[in-house]
Amino acid sequence: MQTSKDSQNQIPKVDTEKADLANSHSQASLADTSLTIDRLIDAQVAFMQEWLRKQAEPLSVEAWQWFGEQPLNKYVSRDHLQHLVNDWLLNQPISDVVRTDIRDILHTVIYHPVNDNVPLSELVDDTQVETLANYVGSHEQQRNVLIHTLVGNETFADLLTQTLYHAINDFMETTLDKAGGVGKLMKLGRSSFEKATNRNLDEKLQAYLHRNIKDLARRAETNAQEHLSNEEVARLLVTGWARIKEQPISHLQTYLRDDPDNSSIHHIEASIQQSYNRLRMSPYLHSLVAASIDTWYGNHQADTMATIAASLHIDEQAMTQFSTALLPIVQDMLDSSWFTAHIREMLQAFYNQPAIKESLITNSE
Repeated sequence: MQTSKDSQNQIPKVDTEKADLANSHSQASLADTSLTIDRLIDAQVAFMQEWLRKQAEPLSVEAWQWFGEQPLNKYVSRDHLQHLVNDWLLNQPISDVVRTDIRDILHTVIYHPVNDNVPLSELVDDTQVETLANYVGSHEQQRNVLIHTLVGNETFADLLTQTLYHAINDFMETTLDKAGGVGKLMKLGRSSFEKATNRNLDEKLQAYLHRNIKDLARRAETNAQEHLSNEEVARLLVTGWARIKEQPISHLQTYLRDDPDNSSIHHIEASIQQSYNRLRMSPYLHSLVAASIDTWYGNHQADTMATIAASLHIDEQAMTQFSTALLPIVQDMLDSSWFTAHIREMLQAFYNQPAIKESLITNSE
């Protein structure tokens, strides 16, 4: 007869078998669920990629429409713009790559063969020159500056002094050499003059020419300012332009050097770099930039993004064309391994949530 103790020993054996069976069933369910999740993820990845490929263009248009309705001050503040300009533009020097590009582009533009067949008038319209000439001629200060530059320029007076001196000196030397005894007598007189006055005749001649030519230039400038009418000044400018406007643009190349060791373009680019570096660190420029940003932001902070874009001729049609141009890039991105891996990782994280796993296991039973 079976004792109570024997009965107690048999119960755990039955429970253990049930537990093992349940555990085995659970592991099988988990395995089946894992297979199901993997298949789901594969199918969803493929579906999402295909769906996004088809919807990429309309989605971009809808995204632009939504973005265009947002006001500027919702996402961009005055400080954001200040930091953008200061940190990204003013605080950064021009990189060596950009400097090389500037030099190469300048060389291409200046020495392009098309410049041989295009006149200067293609760059500047006659009406622009006439407008400028009339403006300069009708403003006394600008007119006087122009006359001073043309007539009363001290550099021009110095150059004329040296030219006349060399001409006179060359004439005298040539004449004295051919004058025989008279020439020797004149040279003796010159020597005696220099000893008596303790001054070099050449220096005396230069000083005389310099003083008198400068005086003549000042008188000519005064007369020109008194007697040249507004119309005459304007006509001078227009006439000067008419003389050069039909010359080819390539004529400007005559004022430049294109030697590898002494290139004008290199000097121009270096000057641009030097000026930019000096200005971008200047408190003066920073003050003007800050004031300009304040003015612009004050005018447009309540405008929508679409309104601001429209002022730059960027409308919905332009954005559609832009989206179409970018579509091949988007398609390649959707098919890329890194994008696929990110989608798969996101879906795996979703299905690994305990509640989702438990729901799948329950449904599979």
